[in-house]
Amino acid sequence: MAGLNGGILATIPIYPPLDHWLWLIPAFLIGACIGSFLNVVIHRVPLGMSVNEPKRSFCPLCKNPIPMWLNFPLVSWLWLRGKCRECGAPIAFRYFGVELLTALLFTAVWWQFAPLAVGVVVFLWVLVALLVAITFIDAEHLIIPTSLTWAGSAIGLGACAVWPQLPVLDGEAGSWLSGLKHGAIGWAAGFVGLWLVVELGKMAFGKKAIKFDKPVAWSLKEPQTDQDPMCFVIDGEEIAWWDIFSRKTDRLLVEATEIKVSGESVGGGSLVIRETEIQLPDGTIHQLARIKSLDGFATGTVIPREAMGMGDVHLLGMIGAFFGWTGVFFSLFAASVFAIIAAVIGRIGFGKQLPFGPFLAMGAVAWLFGAWRIWEWYMNMLGAP
Repeated sequence: MAGLNGGILATIPIYPPLDHWLWLIPAFLIGACIGSFLNVVIHRVPLGMSVNEPKRSFCPLCKNPIPMWLNFPLVSWLWLRGKCRECGAPIAFRYFGVELLTALLFTAVWWQFAPLAVGVVVFLWVLVALLVAITFIDAEHLIIPTSLTWAGSAIGLGACAVWPQLPVLDGEAGSWLSGLKHGAIGWAAGFVGLWLVVELGKMAFGKKAIKFDKPVAWSLKEPQTDQDPMCFVIDGEEIAWWDIFSRKTDRLLVEATEIKVSGESVGGGSLVIRETEIQLPDGTIHQLARIKSLDGFATGTVIPREAMGMGDVHLLGMIGAFFGWTGVFFSLFAASVFAIIAAVIGRIGFGKQLPFGPFLAMGAVAWLFGAWRIWEWYMNMLGAP
Protein backbone atom coordinates (compact mmCIF):
# COMPACT_ATOMS: atom_id res chain seq x y z
CA MET A 1 0.00 0.00 0.00
CA ALA A 2 2.84 2.38 0.92
CA GLY A 3 4.52 1.67 -2.39
CA LEU A 4 1.25 2.25 -4.25
CA ASN A 5 0.65 5.56 -2.47
CA GLY A 6 4.22 6.61 -3.17
CA GLY A 7 3.78 5.86 -6.85
CA ILE A 8 0.55 7.84 -7.02
CA LEU A 9 2.08 10.81 -5.21
CA ALA A 10 5.07 10.73 -7.52
CA THR A 11 2.78 11.29 -10.52
CA ILE A 12 1.05 14.35 -9.00
CA PRO A 13 2.75 17.55 -10.25
CA ILE A 14 3.99 19.91 -7.54
CA TYR A 15 3.38 23.00 -9.68
CA PRO A 16 0.44 23.80 -12.00
CA PRO A 17 1.10 23.56 -15.76
CA LEU A 18 2.62 26.61 -17.41
CA ASP A 19 -0.65 27.54 -19.12
CA HIS A 20 -2.50 27.69 -15.78
CA TRP A 21 -3.90 31.10 -14.86
CA LEU A 22 -2.09 31.10 -11.49
CA TRP A 23 1.20 31.81 -13.28
CA LEU A 24 -0.26 35.08 -14.57
CA ILE A 25 -0.23 36.56 -11.06
CA PRO A 26 3.56 36.47 -10.55
CA ALA A 27 4.03 37.55 -14.19
CA PHE A 28 1.84 40.61 -13.55
CA LEU A 29 3.64 41.47 -10.30
CA ILE A 30 7.09 41.11 -11.88
CA GLY A 31 5.97 43.33 -14.75
CA ALA A 32 4.69 46.01 -12.34
CA CYS A 33 8.04 46.02 -10.49
CA ILE A 34 9.97 46.26 -13.75
CA GLY A 35 7.63 49.07 -14.81
CA SER A 36 8.55 50.96 -11.65
CA PHE A 37 12.23 50.70 -12.61
CA LEU A 38 11.42 51.76 -16.19
CA ASN A 39 10.00 55.01 -14.80
CA VAL A 40 13.46 55.71 -13.40
CA VAL A 41 15.04 54.91 -16.79
CA ILE A 42 12.54 57.09 -18.67
CA HIS A 43 13.18 60.07 -16.39
CA ARG A 44 16.95 59.83 -15.90
CA VAL A 45 18.52 58.42 -19.07
CA PRO A 46 17.55 61.33 -21.39
CA LEU A 47 18.99 63.75 -18.81
CA GLY A 48 22.29 61.87 -18.67
CA MET A 49 21.69 60.77 -15.08
CA SER A 50 22.66 57.41 -13.59
CA VAL A 51 19.84 54.94 -12.97
CA ASN A 52 21.70 53.75 -9.87
CA GLU A 53 22.61 57.05 -8.18
CA PRO A 54 20.71 58.21 -6.27
CA LYS A 55 19.47 54.74 -5.50
CA ARG A 56 16.06 55.86 -4.25
CA SER A 57 13.42 57.56 -6.41
CA PHE A 58 12.73 61.21 -5.66
CA CYS A 59 10.13 63.86 -6.37
CA PRO A 60 11.10 65.80 -9.52
CA LEU A 61 10.00 69.08 -7.88
CA CYS A 62 11.10 69.05 -4.22
CA LYS A 63 13.84 66.39 -4.77
CA ASN A 64 12.89 64.60 -1.53
CA PRO A 65 13.56 60.83 -1.69
CA ILE A 66 10.50 58.59 -1.74
CA PRO A 67 10.53 56.13 1.19
CA MET A 68 10.35 52.43 0.41
CA TRP A 69 6.89 52.03 1.93
CA LEU A 70 5.55 54.67 -0.48
CA ASN A 71 7.20 53.17 -3.55
CA PHE A 72 5.06 50.10 -4.22
CA PRO A 73 4.20 49.74 -7.92
CA LEU A 74 0.64 50.77 -8.85
CA VAL A 75 -0.55 50.90 -5.24
CA SER A 76 1.47 53.93 -4.10
CA TRP A 77 0.33 56.19 -6.94
CA LEU A 78 -3.31 55.35 -6.21
CA TRP A 79 -2.83 55.68 -2.45
CA LEU A 80 -1.24 59.14 -2.79
CA ARG A 81 -3.80 60.15 -5.44
CA GLY A 82 -1.05 61.09 -7.85
CA LYS A 83 0.64 63.65 -5.56
CA CYS A 84 3.95 63.94 -3.72
CA ARG A 85 3.54 63.28 0.01
CA GLU A 86 6.03 66.02 0.94
CA CYS A 87 5.24 68.97 -1.32
CA GLY A 88 1.89 68.00 -2.86
CA ALA A 89 3.18 68.38 -6.42
CA PRO A 90 1.28 66.30 -8.98
CA ILE A 91 2.94 63.05 -10.06
CA ALA A 92 2.18 62.42 -13.72
CA PHE A 93 -0.22 59.61 -14.61
CA ARG A 94 2.58 58.34 -16.82
CA TYR A 95 4.23 56.71 -13.78
CA PHE A 96 1.15 54.63 -13.07
CA GLY A 97 0.55 53.98 -16.76
CA VAL A 98 4.08 52.64 -17.38
CA GLU A 99 3.78 50.23 -14.44
CA LEU A 100 0.36 49.00 -15.56
CA LEU A 101 1.33 48.69 -19.22
CA THR A 102 4.50 46.76 -18.41
CA ALA A 103 2.59 44.45 -16.05
CA LEU A 104 -0.01 43.69 -18.73
CA LEU A 105 2.62 43.07 -21.39
CA PHE A 106 4.57 40.72 -19.11
CA THR A 107 1.36 38.83 -18.38
CA ALA A 108 0.50 38.55 -22.07
CA VAL A 109 4.01 37.32 -22.96
CA TRP A 110 3.81 34.60 -20.32
CA TRP A 111 0.32 33.53 -21.41
CA GLN A 112 1.28 33.22 -25.05
CA PHE A 113 4.86 31.92 -24.93
CA ALA A 114 5.47 30.06 -21.67
CA PRO A 115 3.61 26.90 -22.82
CA LEU A 116 5.62 26.93 -26.07
CA ALA A 117 9.12 27.78 -24.85
CA VAL A 118 9.45 29.00 -21.31
CA GLY A 119 13.15 29.69 -21.87
CA VAL A 120 12.44 32.54 -24.26
CA VAL A 121 9.99 34.35 -21.96
CA VAL A 122 12.70 36.28 -20.10
CA PHE A 123 14.17 37.46 -23.41
CA LEU A 124 10.75 38.68 -24.54
CA TRP A 125 10.17 40.35 -21.20
CA VAL A 126 13.36 42.30 -21.78
CA LEU A 127 12.14 43.22 -25.27
CA VAL A 128 8.78 44.62 -24.13
CA ALA A 129 10.48 46.46 -21.25
CA LEU A 130 12.89 48.12 -23.69
CA LEU A 131 10.02 48.99 -26.05
CA VAL A 132 8.07 50.63 -23.22
CA ALA A 133 11.08 52.68 -22.11
CA ILE A 134 11.94 53.72 -25.68
CA THR A 135 8.31 54.64 -26.43
CA PHE A 136 8.00 57.09 -23.56
CA ILE A 137 11.49 58.56 -23.95
CA ASP A 138 10.98 59.19 -27.66
CA ALA A 139 7.47 60.59 -27.13
CA GLU A 140 8.75 63.11 -24.58
CA HIS A 141 12.26 63.95 -25.81
CA LEU A 142 12.27 62.89 -29.48
CA ILE A 143 15.36 60.77 -28.88
CA ILE A 144 16.04 57.04 -28.65
CA PRO A 145 19.06 56.12 -26.50
CA THR A 146 21.26 53.80 -28.54
CA SER A 147 22.53 52.21 -25.33
CA LEU A 148 19.10 50.59 -25.01
CA THR A 149 18.87 49.45 -28.63
CA TRP A 150 22.40 47.98 -28.74
CA ALA A 151 21.70 45.97 -25.60
CA GLY A 152 18.33 44.91 -27.03
CA SER A 153 19.92 43.76 -30.29
CA ALA A 154 22.37 41.50 -28.43
CA ILE A 155 19.56 40.07 -26.31
CA GLY A 156 17.45 39.52 -29.44
CA LEU A 157 20.18 37.43 -31.03
CA GLY A 158 20.40 35.42 -27.81
CA ALA A 159 16.63 34.85 -27.93
CA CYS A 160 16.89 33.54 -31.50
CA ALA A 161 19.60 31.11 -30.42
CA VAL A 162 17.54 29.87 -27.46
CA TRP A 163 14.35 29.51 -29.52
CA PRO A 164 15.17 29.34 -33.25
CA GLN A 165 11.45 29.42 -34.06
CA LEU A 166 11.22 33.09 -33.01
CA PRO A 167 12.59 34.75 -36.19
CA VAL A 168 11.08 32.29 -38.70
CA LEU A 169 7.46 31.92 -37.54
CA ASP A 170 5.93 28.77 -38.99
CA GLY A 171 8.98 27.98 -41.07
CA GLU A 172 11.64 25.42 -40.25
CA ALA A 173 13.34 26.52 -37.06
CA GLY A 174 16.54 24.51 -37.39
CA SER A 175 19.39 24.64 -34.88
CA TRP A 176 20.46 27.43 -32.55
CA LEU A 177 22.96 28.49 -35.20
CA SER A 178 20.17 28.78 -37.75
CA GLY A 179 18.14 30.93 -35.35
CA LEU A 180 21.16 33.14 -34.74
CA LYS A 181 21.66 33.52 -38.49
CA HIS A 182 18.03 34.56 -39.05
CA GLY A 183 18.30 37.06 -36.20
CA ALA A 184 21.48 38.54 -37.67
CA ILE A 185 19.84 38.84 -41.10
CA GLY A 186 16.88 40.55 -39.44
CA TRP A 187 19.14 43.03 -37.65
CA ALA A 188 20.94 43.84 -40.90
CA ALA A 189 17.65 44.26 -42.77
CA GLY A 190 16.30 46.62 -40.12
CA PHE A 191 19.42 48.67 -39.50
CA VAL A 192 20.92 48.90 -42.98
CA GLY A 193 17.56 49.18 -44.75
CA LEU A 194 16.30 52.09 -42.67
CA TRP A 195 19.74 53.72 -42.61
CA LEU A 196 19.61 53.92 -46.41
CA VAL A 197 16.16 55.53 -46.19
CA VAL A 198 17.49 58.09 -43.68
CA GLU A 199 20.49 58.92 -45.87
CA LEU A 200 18.38 59.33 -49.01
CA GLY A 201 15.91 61.45 -47.05
CA LYS A 202 18.77 63.64 -45.81
CA MET A 203 19.97 64.16 -49.37
CA ALA A 204 16.50 65.03 -50.65
CA PHE A 205 14.97 66.95 -47.73
CA GLY A 206 17.93 67.71 -45.45
CA LYS A 207 17.58 71.50 -45.43
CA LYS A 208 14.73 73.88 -44.72
CA ALA A 209 15.22 77.38 -46.11
CA ILE A 210 13.16 80.25 -44.69
CA LYS A 211 13.06 83.78 -46.16
CA PHE A 212 11.54 86.92 -44.64
CA ASP A 213 10.37 90.09 -46.41
CA LYS A 214 11.90 92.22 -43.68
CA PRO A 215 14.44 91.48 -40.91
CA VAL A 216 13.10 89.50 -37.96
CA ALA A 217 14.57 88.92 -34.52
CA TRP A 218 16.54 85.74 -33.84
CA SER A 219 18.42 84.46 -30.80
CA LEU A 220 19.72 81.44 -28.95
CA LYS A 221 17.58 80.63 -25.90
CA GLU A 222 19.23 79.00 -22.91
CA PRO A 223 17.39 76.07 -21.27
CA GLN A 224 15.21 77.05 -18.31
CA THR A 225 15.57 73.70 -16.50
CA ASP A 226 17.73 70.59 -16.73
CA GLN A 227 15.00 68.94 -18.80
CA ASP A 228 14.74 71.72 -21.41
CA PRO A 229 16.98 71.94 -24.48
CA MET A 230 18.71 75.04 -25.82
CA CYS A 231 16.65 76.53 -28.65
CA PHE A 232 17.17 78.57 -31.79
CA VAL A 233 14.46 81.23 -31.92
CA ILE A 234 13.58 83.10 -35.10
CA ASP A 235 10.52 85.26 -35.60
CA GLY A 236 9.09 83.87 -32.35
CA GLU A 237 9.39 80.20 -33.39
CA GLU A 238 11.49 78.00 -31.09
CA ILE A 239 13.40 75.03 -32.51
CA ALA A 240 15.05 72.63 -30.05
CA TRP A 241 18.82 72.19 -30.39
CA TRP A 242 18.58 68.40 -30.73
CA ASP A 243 16.09 68.83 -33.60
CA ILE A 244 18.66 70.86 -35.54
CA PHE A 245 21.93 69.07 -34.84
CA SER A 246 21.46 65.36 -35.43
CA ARG A 247 24.93 64.95 -36.96
CA LYS A 248 28.34 66.49 -36.39
CA THR A 249 28.29 67.84 -39.95
CA ASP A 250 25.01 69.77 -39.52
CA ARG A 251 25.23 73.56 -39.88
CA LEU A 252 22.61 76.22 -39.14
CA LEU A 253 23.00 79.20 -41.49
CA VAL A 254 21.66 82.65 -40.61
CA GLU A 255 21.59 85.51 -43.14
CA ALA A 256 21.86 88.24 -40.52
CA THR A 257 21.51 91.99 -40.87
CA GLU A 258 22.82 92.28 -37.31
CA ILE A 259 24.73 89.88 -35.06
CA LYS A 260 25.26 90.54 -31.35
CA VAL A 261 27.73 88.36 -29.47
CA SER A 262 27.48 88.65 -25.68
CA GLY A 263 25.58 91.89 -26.18
CA GLU A 264 28.15 93.46 -28.55
CA SER A 265 27.22 94.10 -32.18
CA VAL A 266 29.65 92.64 -34.74
CA GLY A 267 27.79 93.69 -37.91
CA GLY A 268 25.91 91.46 -40.32
CA GLY A 269 26.47 88.76 -42.91
CA SER A 270 26.34 84.98 -43.13
CA LEU A 271 26.58 83.38 -39.69
CA VAL A 272 27.34 79.65 -39.38
CA ILE A 273 26.17 77.93 -36.19
CA ARG A 274 27.37 74.44 -35.33
CA GLU A 275 26.45 72.33 -32.33
CA THR A 276 29.24 73.70 -30.12
CA GLU A 277 30.60 76.75 -31.97
CA ILE A 278 29.81 79.65 -34.30
CA GLN A 279 31.66 81.10 -37.26
CA LEU A 280 31.21 84.84 -37.80
CA PRO A 281 31.11 86.41 -41.28
CA ASP A 282 34.77 87.45 -40.92
CA GLY A 283 35.78 83.81 -40.40
CA THR A 284 36.50 83.98 -36.67
CA ILE A 285 35.26 81.05 -34.58
CA HIS A 286 33.84 81.27 -31.06
CA GLN A 287 32.92 78.44 -28.72
CA LEU A 288 29.28 78.60 -27.65
CA ALA A 289 30.21 77.69 -24.08
CA ARG A 290 32.15 80.99 -23.78
CA ILE A 291 29.38 83.21 -25.20
CA LYS A 292 26.91 84.82 -22.80
CA SER A 293 24.29 85.54 -25.48
CA LEU A 294 23.81 85.43 -29.24
CA ASP A 295 21.04 87.28 -31.06
CA GLY A 296 20.25 89.83 -33.76
CA PHE A 297 18.10 90.30 -36.84
CA ALA A 298 17.95 88.18 -40.01
CA THR A 299 16.30 88.04 -43.41
CA GLY A 300 16.64 84.27 -43.81
CA THR A 301 17.92 81.01 -42.39
CA VAL A 302 18.72 77.49 -43.57
CA ILE A 303 17.93 74.86 -40.94
CA PRO A 304 19.25 71.28 -41.18
CA ARG A 305 16.65 68.61 -40.61
CA GLU A 306 16.22 64.86 -40.65
CA ALA A 307 13.48 62.84 -42.29
CA MET A 308 14.02 60.30 -39.51
CA GLY A 309 16.44 60.03 -36.60
CA MET A 310 19.21 57.47 -36.31
CA GLY A 311 17.58 56.21 -33.12
CA ASP A 312 14.78 54.77 -35.27
CA VAL A 313 17.40 52.96 -37.35
CA HIS A 314 18.87 51.33 -34.25
CA LEU A 315 15.39 50.46 -32.97
CA LEU A 316 14.36 48.71 -36.19
CA GLY A 317 17.64 46.80 -36.11
CA MET A 318 16.79 45.62 -32.59
CA ILE A 319 13.34 44.51 -33.74
CA GLY A 320 14.93 42.58 -36.60
CA ALA A 321 17.34 40.86 -34.20
CA PHE A 322 14.31 39.38 -32.43
CA PHE A 323 11.89 38.72 -35.30
CA GLY A 324 13.97 38.39 -38.46
CA TRP A 325 13.53 40.29 -41.70
CA THR A 326 9.81 39.55 -41.95
CA GLY A 327 9.24 41.19 -38.57
CA VAL A 328 11.19 44.22 -39.80
CA PHE A 329 9.01 44.77 -42.85
CA PHE A 330 5.78 44.24 -40.95
CA SER A 331 6.81 46.51 -38.07
CA LEU A 332 7.82 49.27 -40.48
CA PHE A 333 4.58 48.97 -42.46
CA ALA A 334 2.41 48.81 -39.33
CA ALA A 335 4.29 51.76 -37.78
CA SER A 336 3.56 53.87 -40.86
CA VAL A 337 -0.14 53.02 -40.64
CA PHE A 338 -0.24 53.77 -36.89
CA ALA A 339 1.57 57.09 -37.44
CA ILE A 340 -0.87 58.18 -40.16
CA ILE A 341 -3.83 57.32 -37.95
CA ALA A 342 -2.29 59.22 -35.02
CA ALA A 343 -1.59 62.24 -37.23
CA VAL A 344 -5.17 62.30 -38.53
CA ILE A 345 -6.81 61.77 -35.14
CA GLY A 346 -4.45 64.17 -33.39
CA ARG A 347 -4.75 66.71 -36.21
CA ILE A 348 -0.99 67.06 -36.46
CA GLY A 349 -0.14 69.27 -39.41
CA PHE A 350 2.11 68.06 -42.19
CA GLY A 351 5.71 69.11 -41.58
CA LYS A 352 5.32 68.85 -37.80
CA GLN A 353 7.63 66.49 -35.96
CA LEU A 354 6.11 63.18 -34.92
CA PRO A 355 8.21 60.66 -32.97
CA PHE A 356 8.34 57.45 -34.99
CA GLY A 357 9.84 55.21 -32.30
CA PRO A 358 6.55 54.62 -30.44
CA PHE A 359 4.89 53.46 -33.65
CA LEU A 360 7.75 51.08 -34.47
CA ALA A 361 7.35 49.69 -30.95
CA MET A 362 3.61 49.26 -31.52
CA GLY A 363 4.31 47.43 -34.78
CA ALA A 364 6.77 45.09 -33.02
CA VAL A 365 4.31 44.35 -30.21
CA ALA A 366 1.56 43.66 -32.76
CA TRP A 367 3.89 41.22 -34.54
CA LEU A 368 4.79 39.54 -31.24
CA PHE A 369 1.17 38.91 -30.31
CA GLY A 370 -0.03 37.39 -33.55
CA ALA A 371 -0.02 39.98 -36.32
CA TRP A 372 2.53 37.80 -38.13
CA ARG A 373 -0.46 35.65 -39.08
CA ILE A 374 -1.79 38.60 -41.13
CA TRP A 375 1.56 38.79 -42.91
CA GLU A 376 1.50 35.04 -43.53
CA TRP A 377 -2.04 35.25 -44.93
CA TYR A 378 -1.09 38.17 -47.18
CA MET A 379 2.00 36.43 -48.54
CA ASN A 380 0.04 33.23 -49.17
CA MET A 381 -2.59 35.26 -51.02
CA LEU A 382 0.14 36.67 -53.25
CA GLY A 383 1.49 33.17 -53.81
CA ALA A 384 4.87 34.07 -52.35
CA PRO A 385 6.96 31.30 -50.77
